[in-house]
Amino acid sequence: MPATEDDPILRADRPSRWASTWRYALAALISVLTWVIVVVGAADWGPSRLATMWLLVGDPALGLVSFVLIRWRHRRPGPVALVLTMFSSVSIVSSGPASWIMGSVASHRRWRLLAVVVPLSLAAGLVQEKVGLNDSGLPMWATILFGALVAGVLVATGYAMGSQRQLVDSYRDRAETAEREQQARVAQAQAAERTRIAREMHDVLAHRISLVAMHASTLSYRTDLSEEDRATAARSIEENAQRALSDLRDVLGVLRDPTQPTGSSPEPPQPGINDLAALVEEEAAGGMRVRLSNRVEDDMPASTGRTVYRIVQEALTNVRKHAPGTTVTVDLAGTPEDGLVVAVRNAAPVGPVRRTPLPASGLGLLGLTERAALAGGRISHGVDATGGYSVRAWIPWAT
Repeated sequence: MPATEDDPILRADRPSRWASTWRYALAALISVLTWVIVVVGAADWGPSRLATMWLLVGDPALGLVSFVLIRWRHRRPGPVALVLTMFSSVSIVSSGPASWIMGSVASHRRWRLLAVVVPLSLAAGLVQEKVGLNDSGLPMWATILFGALVAGVLVATGYAMGSQRQLVDSYRDRAETAEREQQARVAQAQAAERTRIAREMHDVLAHRISLVAMHASTLSYRTDLSEEDRATAARSIEENAQRALSDLRDVLGVLRDPTQPTGSSPEPPQPGINDLAALVEEEAAGGMRVRLSNRVEDDMPASTGRTVYRIVQEALTNVRKHAPGTTVTVDLAGTPEDGLVVAVRNAAPVGPVRRTPLPASGLGLLGLTERAALAGGRISHGVDATGGYSVRAWIPWAT
């Protein structure tokens, strides 16, 4: 199928409007100067009447046809190159387009076509002298040598321009590739940041909202509570709801534009291993029978402590959701050399378990696995031999 003007390959290969303009101007300058020199010199060698008429009328007309044909040099390089070269044998004005097409063929590395065009161009120069259009008075070998020199200059110039164009195209391709890769890296970073924010929001809100749901369920389930117990449960709901809002504000703080003033106090630090005791006390105050054993004495990096805190927080939230009323133990042990081991285990429930009305997201344990993997550690969970459920994680000291 022949190529069309709208072919994207041809559009990429075709020079710009300015590039075509100066090429046309240069070809016209070559044609006009050559034709003027031949016409002025005709008074010396006295061409025949027929040759004079052709030189003044036919030659320029055929030259105009050559300038029209040169426009199709990209669509039909072979036929156009052959026709223009043959025109140049009987038309001085066609020498500009003929020189242009030779350089164009060389710039696009069409060596087979160039092997035909160059000899034809040398033959065209000899034909001009034979038909009496351009009697230079030089011997045949000198005419051939001069034609070969001109052809060599045109081929070398076209090859250099093609190399420059390929170099520019390669730079453009590299820039476009680098831009695409940068966009991909930005998209990947944005996706990772969204995942991190979603994990933090799940860990924080699931803990607080589960406490609210537990106390609200107690108010609706227990009908024998005294007014003091009801007031205590209501205060717990209020406190945990306020803490949930505060935690949500802290997590969403990473979404704020750091260049815009917030008019508020600096964001509080993220919880770490030193905050586990307060977390356990909070759970115990909510009715969970939980015990903490912390055998870590050395100070650990903040990132490791934050990972440990989130693992314990999510594990306790899962116990409250799926095994309320059971005994829970939280054990921490480790050294900088051996890493940190976190174990959260709840005993097997005794009797039927009344689950909380909280919907299961299905992302808690998955989030713990991802968090441990991001920290360079590993995690395992499941039912143990006694029927209880345990979550055990190993985290390197420096994540």
